[in-house]
Amino acid sequence: QVQPAESGGGLVQAGGSLRVSCAAAGNINSISTVNWYRQAPGKQRELVASFVSDGSINYSDSVKGRFTFSVDDDSDTVYLQMDNLNPEDTGFYHCTFRPHGEFVDYWGQGTQVTVSS
Repeated sequence: QVQPAESGGGLVQAGGSLRVSCAAAGNINSISTVNWYRQAPGKQRELVASFVSDGSINYSDSVKGRFTFSVDDDSDTVYLQMDNLNPEDTGFYHCTFRPHGEFVDYWGQGTQVTVSS
């Protein structure tokens, strides 16, 4: 099972940091692609970070230099460390897992991140 389960959202002041997590119910090494999305009210969903199992990581311009993606194989968990947050980072954050050999993305339930000014 590779169903993602997000956690770690919350309320933080501008300039602060949060780390959101996405745990896999199974072996994280069975995943070929991990994406982090966010969606704010009234805005389109935005892909903020993308990880491929070859080790490549891409970030959107809006978060580059402030967000960092990482993987913990021991706990089958991926993380998105978010630093120097600003109110425009507010949104509902989801991760998706795509297993090797599949063309379907599995979505978690999401976690809310709110940045106050």
